[in-house]
Amino acid sequence: MKIQKLDGILKANEYPGRGIVAGLSADGKYAVSAYWTMGRSAGSRNRVFVTETENGTEVVRTKAFDESLIAGDPSLIIYAAVRQLGAKTIVTNGDQTDTIFEGLKKGETFEQSLRVRKYEHDAPNFTPRISSLLNVEGGKYDYAISILKSDNGNGDNCLRFTYTYDNPQKGEGHFIHTYMGNGNPLPSFEGEPEKVEIKGTIDEFSDMIWSSLNEENKVSLFVRFIDIATGKYEERIINKNRK
Repeated sequence: MKIQKLDGILKANEYPGRGIVAGLSADGKYAVSAYWTMGRSAGSRNRVFVTETENGTEVVRTKAFDESLIAGDPSLIIYAAVRQLGAKTIVTNGDQTDTIFEGLKKGETFEQSLRVRKYEHDAPNFTPRISSLLNVEGGKYDYAISILKSDNGNGDNCLRFTYTYDNPQKGEGHFIHTYMGNGNPLPSFEGEPEKVEIKGTIDEFSDMIWSSLNEENKVSLFVRFIDIATGKYEERIINKNRK
């Protein structure tokens, strides 16, 4: 698979929806994770990323910017997007973050924990659930990406794909997103995660993603760089909604 420039992919698609990137920094020192939200409706745009602490560990959540604008099923837009379990970092586009977290605690694999979940219950879109798991331990790093999607819009069938990357390459990552583009209904992502270039510092990488997302539809961005040698991390959060 040919490596692509992430900014080029994003600028060419006004609505890729929620997106996840996992990879390795160009200098090989950092495990890189990114996740963003987008929205077309007032409810979907009414979100921010916030950090909280649970049992001494940071959790990144989506929260309503204006509580009075919450409509529909809040579980589809309000959830823990990022959780940490020891050396593992879970990043997803929905409340399956908690499902993976609990599954791993019980000794299940990333893939096994997601067997009880399927795409989101938002017919006719059946938005895919996309998830990533970054494992940084003992100076080594690997990651996996999952997508649960409908069978070309058939809500009676859930297609499950898990991609594992045992030996990440410097300056390379993989990108998966919920939609191929705008539409009614929204067309689900197709194919395997796209190989993308990862370069620059955490601020340069964050700025590149944020500036490349469609100005009208982008909502929030989370980026984390994890030092593979120490397990310590640095992160950035950008919210379009600000008080």
